[in-house]
This record gives sequence, structure tokens and C-alpha cells, in this order.
Amino acid sequence: MGKASFTDEFKRDAVRQITERGYPVAEVSQRLGVSAHSLHGWRKKYAGAINKGDEQSEEIRRLKRELVRVTEERDIPKKSGRVLRQGCKVRYAFVAEHREQFSVRTMCRCLRIHPSGFYAWLKNPLSKRAQQDIRQTRLIEEAWKQSGKVYGYRKLHDDLLDQGETSCANRIARLTRLAGIKAQIGYRRRPGSYGGKPSVVVDNTLARQFDVDAPDTAWVTDITYIKTMEGFAYLAVVIDLFSRRVIGWSLQSRQTSEVVLQALHMAVWRRKPQNTVLVHSDQGSQFTSMDWASFLRHHNLVHSMSRRGNCHDNAVVESFFNLLKRERIRRRTYRTRDEARQDVFDYIEMFYNPTRKHVRNGMLSPVEFERRHQT
Repeated sequence: MGKASFTDEFKRDAVRQITERGYPVAEVSQRLGVSAHSLHGWRKKYAGAINKGDEQSEEIRRLKRELVRVTEERDIPKKSGRVLRQGCKVRYAFVAEHREQFSVRTMCRCLRIHPSGFYAWLKNPLSKRAQQDIRQTRLIEEAWKQSGKVYGYRKLHDDLLDQGETSCANRIARLTRLAGIKAQIGYRRRPGSYGGKPSVVVDNTLARQFDVDAPDTAWVTDITYIKTMEGFAYLAVVIDLFSRRVIGWSLQSRQTSEVVLQALHMAVWRRKPQNTVLVHSDQGSQFTSMDWASFLRHHNLVHSMSRRGNCHDNAVVESFFNLLKRERIRRRTYRTRDEARQDVFDYIEMFYNPTRKHVRNGMLSPVEFERRHQT
């Protein structure tokens, strides 16, 4: 295939994880599988350009902070709800719960209580169970935020077990309910029957055999679109069925064979498979092109194709796209395609692959699942 390297966009996104999100170089290196030496080089090359663009938006960020300060007193009554009709202890509890979000004096003024009374209430001893509830609720909220606010109580319970906690799942469910924490769930669709005509190009060799015993045995790929204010962006991904890890992806402004070839090129370059790999796709025109067939032939890849109109034949990629849109894209408004690409980078490379728990993987992330398989 020849010498290959990461794209300039990939390098800039990696630098942003260090300069903007505050990740240590060693952690970014481990998550992306890139040497620290390369990251330092990329940072030296691209940090200046990134900072120049950031300076232009500094004034916008300052105005946003000012808006938060001005509207704080308006937002407090919205959150307090019926608290104003309750006794002082309930109001004190509300202040204690939200004092990291709003100032204590402002909340006390809105709830018509005295700050000294609130601080005196804080000194009152709580039962051991209540103290444990408060402590574990904080751990739950932190784990929920680390997941991008998408985990439900089952995955949060598993997170607490990883931290050495011994609470049962029912208690975590109660605490998450009281804290207003909910999992991000999708929309229910009407069940339907899917048949579809077989492909006239290649056979459906995969035949929905989504569980494989080793990495780089079977890959699945597909394209989806992302709406931005400057037009659609098209995302192609390649997923290893063994661990459900996204091993290749590309985002472009046009839905051509180039976008799927770049995603597959990244997958081949990253994994460097030694044996024949089955690559499954739908019957889209991008996957029936001569360029696609030539690439597969020259890299020891065997094509498998879904039946026409049958999304269940490629259910693993459809499931990933559903997660991506539910947990990230539908919660954002992208001004540009570049902004969408940066967020997709953050979701795939910094969250989904290295940290997001999968029930199928025994509550392990794709990266951790592969690491344990190798040991």
C-alpha cells in the first residue's frame, strides 16, 4: 500500500485534545495509539494556527459568561419549582444540591432563607446511610458526566464497581432517579419485515454472523449524514466485529467513493491485517465502484454485501450510527463541517473506542476488550 500517515485534520484534532480539552500528552498518546514524540511534533506545528482561531472566539465566550451571570437569578426559580412552598430544610437541601451551579447567597435570596441558617444546617450530622448516599451520588454524577451524560444506572453501577464500591444495582437506580440522571435512549420504531433482493455484485457472505472469535476477521462499513449549517457532511466508518471498535472513518462534504475508500484506507493502515478480512457493506454505489473493488483486491480483502433494502444485514454499523447520533450529534448544532468533524473525532477517538462500556464486551470498552484478548 505504500507509506501512509494521519491526515492534517486528524493531527489538528489530536492537538486540540491537549491544548483545549486539557488531556495529558501521555493519555492522548495511549488512546489514539500515536507516539508522544509525534504528538509533540504535531502540537508544535499546529498549535499556533489553532490558537489564532481561538482568539477570534474569545470575545464570544466572554459574552456567554456574562449572560450566564445575568440570567442566574432567573434560572434559580425555574429549578426550585415547589421548593418555595416547602420548609427551610427542603430549601437548604436545594441550595446544597445546586451550590456548584449557582452562588449560595443568590439562591438564599431567591428562596427567602438566610445564608447563616443554611451553613448552620450543613453542620448538622447526617446518618451514615445518608452520608453514603451523598457520596455515591457525587460519584454517579461524575461517572455520568464522564460518559457524556449517556449512561444509565446499569453502566453507572458497573463504573462504581470498578472504583471499588459495593452498592447493589437497585440502590444505584434509586440514587440516579433522585438525582434526575437518565440514560440516553432512542426512538421506538414500528417493527417490520425486511426481505430484499440479493446483490448481483457479490454474495452476502457474512449472513448476519456478527460474532467473531478474533480481531481482523470481519469488518463492516457504511455511510451516514450529519446536518450542519453549511450543508450536509457524510461520515463513513469501518468497524471490527470482534470488539465493535471503529478502526477507520472519514468525513467529507460529498457522498462519493472517496469517503468510503479513505475510511477503509485508515482501517488497513491502522490494523495491517496479516490474513484475509471479510468486509461487509450495503449495496450503495460507493461500494460497487471499480475503485472500491480494486482496493479490496490489492489488500487481501473479501467483499460481502447486504440484501437490497435490508438494514438488518448491516445491523452493527446501524447500531453505531444510532449511538453516535443519540449520544452526541442530536445534542449539538454544528455551524460548519469542520466543527462536526472535530466532534466526531472526540466521540470516536476519545470516548467510544477507549472508554465507552459495551454490554456485549462484558462492560469493557472496545480498546480494553482487545487488550485483554491479546494478554
